[in-house]
Amino acid sequence: MTTIIRVVVLALTAVFTAVNAQDFQGVATYKTQRQVDIKLDSTKMNDEMHQKMIAMMKKQFQKTFTLSFNKEESVYKQEEALDKPNVGSGFNIQIMGTGGSDILYKNTKNQRFVDQKDTFGKIFLVKDSIEGIEWKLGSETKYIGEYQCYKATYTKMVEKPRVVFNSENEEEGEKEPEMEERTVTAWYTPQIPVNNGPDNYQGLPGLILEVHDGKLTIVCSKIVLNPKDKIDIKEPEKGKVVNQKKYEEIMDKKAKEMMERFRPRKGRDNGESIEIRIGG
Repeated sequence: MTTIIRVVVLALTAVFTAVNAQDFQGVATYKTQRQVDIKLDSTKMNDEMHQKMIAMMKKQFQKTFTLSFNKEESVYKQEEALDKPNVGSGFNIQIMGTGGSDILYKNTKNQRFVDQKDTFGKIFLVKDSIEGIEWKLGSETKYIGEYQCYKATYTKMVEKPRVVFNSENEEEGEKEPEMEERTVTAWYTPQIPVNNGPDNYQGLPGLILEVHDGKLTIVCSKIVLNPKDKIDIKEPEKGKVVNQKKYEEIMDKKAKEMMERFRPRKGRDNGESIEIRIGG
């Protein structure tokens, strides 16, 4: 009985807030981290350089984002772009999909998004519909900061971890992708009545504050509701307009071109051996 009363109170609170706050706005700060398995050929570098390279590569997957939102729209972008790792003379590390100037706009009322991406020096404007997520709402709760959050999950098919660059095995990166099922876990709070969240996660009865999606973790570290300075949420307009499918085709082509460009040839020494396994 106590659980039912608590849920009813939270629901009524959310409804009351939504009705009486037509200009409801907020800014949420998220810390993201993606685990990667990195192997380097340590025979051509000392231990200090080896550890420095691994640390710098892992740092590429630790970022801070802000989600500026109102009841119907949001803009999600990186707060501070990280410098491109550079270790040694002429050695440069570039990882696809890490553009610090990317901007993701979502309109949850009209179920559409606009994703401005700076990829390989070219700006794309990906426009498409927001895909519905079949969330399963759970009864498990926990607090994230001062907000009581509820657990929700859904399952999806993803590619198994793959080698995106490997100088010792030229063919491994060209295999057909293998698929596997993954369960995504999110924690949302009805105390902030917007069906939105970081990145491409949304569709729950409250703001999503935490996500666990394979090796990707997103955690909200700060929330400012109804800030003194009004938030101006603008849809990005710069870039070549494509839909999601077309953009993915372009990225697949670019990835193959990059692998071919940096693949070592027989009889030629390209320097260090690097292997990065990414699990989506």
